[in-house]
Amino acid sequence: MENPLELATFAGGCFWCMIKPFDEQPGIDKVVSGYTGGHVKNPTYQQVCSETTGHYEAVQITFDPKIFPYEKLLELYWQQIDPTDPGGQFYDRGTSYQTVIFYHNDEQKDIAYHSKHELEQSGRFSKPIATKILPAEPFYPAEEYHQQYYKKNKLHYEGYRVGSGRDAFIRKHWGDHIEK
Repeated sequence: MENPLELATFAGGCFWCMIKPFDEQPGIDKVVSGYTGGHVKNPTYQQVCSETTGHYEAVQITFDPKIFPYEKLLELYWQQIDPTDPGGQFYDRGTSYQTVIFYHNDEQKDIAYHSKHELEQSGRFSKPIATKILPAEPFYPAEEYHQQYYKKNKLHYEGYRVGSGRDAFIRKHWGDHIEK
């Protein structure tokens, strides 16, 4: 029997903030914080933060497309980031915090480009969409203390979201009903 699960990989700034919105959704098997897109094998958090590895902080989502389609993942992804910021996300600056959709096959690539185009045409943002769409590369899970950070360090996580400006940005552009 064919495995119905697929992978989706998204860079959206600090990976701590990218787990909770996807975690525990129907059809989502797991969400892992990690690093991808760079040239160093098995990088550490310190190496990635040094901006010398070429990696992005990202999440890799294992999902059942029959229950939670890729299009729906993209809708949720766009609502978690500032897609107009080419220099990082909120107060996290640098390449490792840029936004990227990493596609795992041609179908995901086509859906991602269509989704980006739809967002560009929506008029929701006054600046151009800067999020890149790139082929998936090896994904390296982050250290254990980064996994499920929102559960392990709830107060710090919530303070970070507010302090970084992420929550205010999401509220301004998407309203209060968005999963975060």
